[in-house]
Amino acid sequence: MRNGGMVATQRLGAGVARSGSVLALALATSMMAAAPAAAQTAATPASTPAPAQASAAPAQKAAPAPVLDADAFAQIPFFADGALSPDGRRIAGKFGMGGTQVIGIRNLFDPQEKPMNLAVPDQTEADWVQWVGDDYLLVKLRALLPMPDSADRTYVSRLISIERKTGKVTRLLWTLAGQNVADVIWVAHDGTPEILLSAQHSMYLDEGFFPSVHRVNLATGREHVVQSSRDGVLSWQADGNGVVRSGVSVTKSGRMSQLYYRGADPSQQLRTIDRASSKAHESLLDPILFVPGTDNAIAVLTGDDGRDRLYEINMLTQQTGRMLFEAPAGTEIAHTYLSEDRSAVLGVTTSDMPDRVHWLDKDMAELQAAFDKSVEPQKVSVEISSLSADRRAMLLTLARPDSPGALYYFSLDGGMMQRVAVFNDKLKQVPVSPVKTVHYKARDGLSIEAVVTTPKGREAHNLPVVMLPHGGPWAQDVAIWDYLAQYIASRGYLVIQPNFRGSTGYGADFQHKGEGQMGLAMQDDITDGLAWAVSEGLADPKRACIVGASYGGYATMWGLAKDPDLYRCGVSISGVASLRREVNDFGNYYMEGKYSDDWKAMTPDFAAVSPLNAVDRIKAPLLLIHGRKDVTVAVSHSDAMASRMRAAGKTVDYVSLPKADHYFTRLDDRKAMLDAIGAWLAKYNPS
Repeated sequence: MRNGGMVATQRLGAGVARSGSVLALALATSMMAAAPAAAQTAATPASTPAPAQASAAPAQKAAPAPVLDADAFAQIPFFADGALSPDGRRIAGKFGMGGTQVIGIRNLFDPQEKPMNLAVPDQTEADWVQWVGDDYLLVKLRALLPMPDSADRTYVSRLISIERKTGKVTRLLWTLAGQNVADVIWVAHDGTPEILLSAQHSMYLDEGFFPSVHRVNLATGREHVVQSSRDGVLSWQADGNGVVRSGVSVTKSGRMSQLYYRGADPSQQLRTIDRASSKAHESLLDPILFVPGTDNAIAVLTGDDGRDRLYEINMLTQQTGRMLFEAPAGTEIAHTYLSEDRSAVLGVTTSDMPDRVHWLDKDMAELQAAFDKSVEPQKVSVEISSLSADRRAMLLTLARPDSPGALYYFSLDGGMMQRVAVFNDKLKQVPVSPVKTVHYKARDGLSIEAVVTTPKGREAHNLPVVMLPHGGPWAQDVAIWDYLAQYIASRGYLVIQPNFRGSTGYGADFQHKGEGQMGLAMQDDITDGLAWAVSEGLADPKRACIVGASYGGYATMWGLAKDPDLYRCGVSISGVASLRREVNDFGNYYMEGKYSDDWKAMTPDFAAVSPLNAVDRIKAPLLLIHGRKDVTVAVSHSDAMASRMRAAGKTVDYVSLPKADHYFTRLDDRKAMLDAIGAWLAKYNPS
């Protein structure tokens, strides 16, 4: 399930910088001594047969599939958002353990080394982890906290480091009172545990609001400022040698931005080399890395034809040089993968296959081709997800859209692919329901891509159907493992995940087509996906429901109101019920003009397309599910919607989960959510 979040903004206030002690207490961390769950223990990688034998068997002729319970789909993945240590001996990331998610470190080769586990603090989310050498781990934490002396809340980010050998947790610059004190712009690659950290000193528009850059030694805790703050500059970038090379300045309205630049000599003055206007849809040059010994950088440029291309570009003249990569038409460059020393781009991913790296490095490309050939008969993808510093050891994911997949370790020295663990210990690597990508025409002729999951063992004809729009709305669904879609399909429903106009991943033109269309054509694209499935004979129009999370929850509630006779039921998970509450009143935010422009461009009238204001039009039963520890969409949205539905005499049920966050990262919460959805669909749209 992909939940898109709403915009996080910088807040202004009247006053001076506040103490960081309140924030430090709110983001306090605690260590856990528990061992990993036995079923998911992964110390020494187990030797496995060749990749073709280890992967899932080819699909056979469809047979009646046993109905799996929600627990099988609700399992927290064994490993997520992690990385291999530079020496290739350990993995660190988010581990599923005891029905919840923890930050952990595991030695792949020494079972005697005790695993390290760190509990994620209550009402806090861990955004990412990053190795600094082989002995330190960085973890970025994010929470939604009350503003001092105010009833408002704002997102606050902080960074901790973990010393691997002792388990010691250190809060980095937590005495600062800024909103974002967690922007890591450089990590040493020579073995010293040092980083460059861009950090705000205040939440308020005073001398500490704009970030300065600190060089921090994780071993000693010592730090000093290497780049002072500069009015308007909200982000800094460094080269592979740890020299701050550029900064992006944004006006208070957010509508105008400019790029400052200096050469490799840190004594050079910064100078303006580029400007852009958001109102004119102009893009600022955004260097990914600085080419050593030159004034060149690598950057993604979008051409007049809408295609993303990766170029080497001269920062001073902005003349393009060699083109490194061109994204396929209708896709975007999603991520770039850099060498350990940040001197070269090793590969890129595109929006149509976000986990699949297009390797620009010749050796990595040849290795990827060898992996692909070895598993080709099994229709399994091999994704290289993390590399050691010397690129001789790596983590691999063997997966397919209908299976959770497994984590593997491979070393060029040993030449064997070894399985570390399956991601889902209940489902293993057994294929569940088949997944494919389709295209259909919206009513105005626009081509819409959708992901379709067909229940295993069922003929794809006249099936009960569930429309499952994604969150965001600036997001995209692709054909990968999706536990929510798979659970619903396992109940006998055809599941359609439409990438309505305004979705990311298809280029700027497609995204701009969503402007002014929230609740209008964006919603019609979902409806048209259902009409397509009916016209193809796949779906029964009399047995349709709609389910969604975050913005998808909004689309669910609004779908029931906009087309009250179309669906037999709906399920909103952490949904936005009032757009005005979520996106209005930007007057006290930095960059308030741009954020206001972005959202006002999406709809001319917030109130007119807010489900909370259209309850009287809803006919179908509505199930609301929301975690009370959600820091992305306030639980008050579902509280208000449930109250108004009841007052209007509508059929509504509300599952309020006291410990659940936005992403349902606890097994009990995820299972409760799936059980509730399954029961609701069975009651109002039996398969």
